[in-house]
Amino acid sequence: MSKKKETTPTDTPKNGAAPKAVGKAANEAIAYAEQAGVAKAKGEAPEPGKAGEAAPSVVVVPQAEGRPAAKGEARPGEAIAHAAQAAGEDIAQVGADIRRQWETGVAASGQELDVDRRQWDEMVQRQKSALHEAAEVASHPAEWPQDIQAQAAKAAARVKQDAEAMAHDVSHPKEDLQWVAQRLQEDGESLRRDVDAFSQTLHSPVDKQKLPLWMKVFGILCIIAAAVSGAAVAESIVATVHYYTTGGLDAYGLSSIVVIIIQMVVRVLLVVTFLLFGIRLLRNRRRLAAITTNILFVLLLAGVLCTIMLSGMNWILLGYLGLLVLMVALQTYLDPSLSQERRLHRHLRDQENRQAAEAGTLGLDASGKGYITLNFYNLFWIFVVCSILGLIIETIFHFIVFGGYQDRAGLLFGPFSPIYGCGGVLMTVFLNRFHKSNLIVIFFVSAVIGGAFEYFTSWFMQYAFGAVAWDYTGMWLSIGGRTCGLFMAMWGLLGVVWIKLLLPVMLRLINLIPWNWRYGVTAACAALMLADCVMTLQALDCWYERLSGDQVTTPIQQFYAKDFDDDYMENRFQSMTIHPDDAVRQGRS
Repeated sequence: MSKKKETTPTDTPKNGAAPKAVGKAANEAIAYAEQAGVAKAKGEAPEPGKAGEAAPSVVVVPQAEGRPAAKGEARPGEAIAHAAQAAGEDIAQVGADIRRQWETGVAASGQELDVDRRQWDEMVQRQKSALHEAAEVASHPAEWPQDIQAQAAKAAARVKQDAEAMAHDVSHPKEDLQWVAQRLQEDGESLRRDVDAFSQTLHSPVDKQKLPLWMKVFGILCIIAAAVSGAAVAESIVATVHYYTTGGLDAYGLSSIVVIIIQMVVRVLLVVTFLLFGIRLLRNRRRLAAITTNILFVLLLAGVLCTIMLSGMNWILLGYLGLLVLMVALQTYLDPSLSQERRLHRHLRDQENRQAAEAGTLGLDASGKGYITLNFYNLFWIFVVCSILGLIIETIFHFIVFGGYQDRAGLLFGPFSPIYGCGGVLMTVFLNRFHKSNLIVIFFVSAVIGGAFEYFTSWFMQYAFGAVAWDYTGMWLSIGGRTCGLFMAMWGLLGVVWIKLLLPVMLRLINLIPWNWRYGVTAACAALMLADCVMTLQALDCWYERLSGDQVTTPIQQFYAKDFDDDYMENRFQSMTIHPDDAVRQGRS
């Protein structure tokens, strides 16, 4: 309801103004004028001090005593009376106008109040009618719609059930304690089963099979070799520290020192692991010894990378390769159950592949947590497909931006760019469970993964072979010239396109290979790809040595100098340049 401003007798009228003679004492003058008019009619003089205790602003000058009025001169009392009468009439008229307008405003406000009161009464009446109808409906539940009746019945049953359960719990507290005890017992049994399973992992039934004498001898040799190697590693660490304190490493760059430290750590871990391996062989812990070989795989691979960076492709790598082959053979021999598990797993896998191929779900993640199954088969073909697609994209990009064709291949044979293949594998592994996520999340994760891998690849190639295949120095958000914001954004865009669009197409493409051929074909192609990668590294190493001025003496150097000379390498790797002084093995980086 609207509220109107009430008009009071003291409000100024809109269509006129009081005479200036009234001034601020208008209200008092009105009252005095009314009194003066009444007194005049009765022949009496008004009494000052009444009618609001104020008199009009007419000054009555007293006549001097003993002085008669002149002829023709009006008496002062009569003049004052006439002036007061005229002022009183004017003030009375103004007061009447003010009162008339105030009464009009009050009447209008009263009409509006009546309208608002009628509207309020109507609204209250409607509310009463609605409440009356609701009460009428509630008093006849048989007339409710069936769905409302069903909901009401379910709600009543639920309330009744909760009330009964609460009453039962209050009256039977022992049952709650029994339930808690049962849960604790079940948890304890589950924990015991987990402990037993872990204990079986540490103490496999295969440990009851005695190792032959030659394996015991091999374990003793491992302990002796670990002790001798440990002494040599300790001596080299002491010599390196002394060399550093005397300033002998000042000529080496920071990267060279970091790689040397990593290689020392890897050697220490290899010594400790081989010592544990020998002890476990002597104690007939066959399964633990077999598990130890997995740790040795990782450490040997790290040793290979450090050796390549510090010494290039040399005969030391053959020792690492021999140890890797030996560990594979020993793992199968030490724990035959591993081989049996592999055969059983292979048999079950073939059955699952046959069923999935018939259902059209081959290659998909059966658990539903990710999109694609992360096995060697799928990841290898992701590497191949991404290597080819990356080479095509980079060739087109170079043609559009710089003009002209340039061979952007990254391997010695085939249309492959392995950096894109590895990037595709990493994105698939890290984003497989997030294939339904927001595009922004996929974009930023792909940008970080691609930029980090691009940086590591540039760092390894430069410090291992002095090779520089790209340089982003001066570009937006450049990080050492190895990666930059623009190409990280391109990695993010490629990740979005790959995860959202191309990965399903790729899965359908590789599923064209018959399921009973897929592992044989994959194994053959993987062997060819591995040979291509190894020969590429050897060719780069021999190219580096020739540019460094080393003499071509070994059969491997002669082979690559003849069939993959400098002209061939420059034409094959057109975007790559080699600066031997930048390599870690020169000690200047």
